[in-house]
Amino acid sequence: MALDQSFVGRTYPPTPAYEVGREKIREFAEAVGDANPAYTDPEAAKELGHPDVIAPPTFVFAITFKAAGQVIEDPQLGLDYSRVVHGDQKFAYTRPVRAGDRLSVTSTIEAIKSLAGNDILDIRGEVHDETGEHVVTAWTKLVSRAPEGI
Repeated sequence: MALDQSFVGRTYPPTPAYEVGREKIREFAEAVGDANPAYTDPEAAKELGHPDVIAPPTFVFAITFKAAGQVIEDPQLGLDYSRVVHGDQKFAYTRPVRAGDRLSVTSTIEAIKSLAGNDILDIRGEVHDETGEHVVTAWTKLVSRAPEGI
């Protein structure tokens, strides 16, 4: 069953603040194999003009995808998550994510398309710090595969 086009433009409430910690950044950088010292050494980050360590560019996915859960779990939307695959991800930064940030995400459904029986859902996550400063916009594309035989 195709997703309801009337959901395009729907915005969900901001998430509670997520506090970015140095250790979380270090763990993430290690997990993705990025040895950039700006991710683990506060002095190296300061030499580059940052007040503390910064996060690798894809770090923010962890909080934006969790925020997209509000969309995914919306019973009115009717998305069958058991059929969903991750289609695409992109980010547009105003500034890097840094240790000590308290970030919240506001998710909006940007588009819903049907293609060959598959539903394609585009979600935009606007990430702001606790002062209201924009940090990054993340776009997530989810594909809900058509049931077998369609």
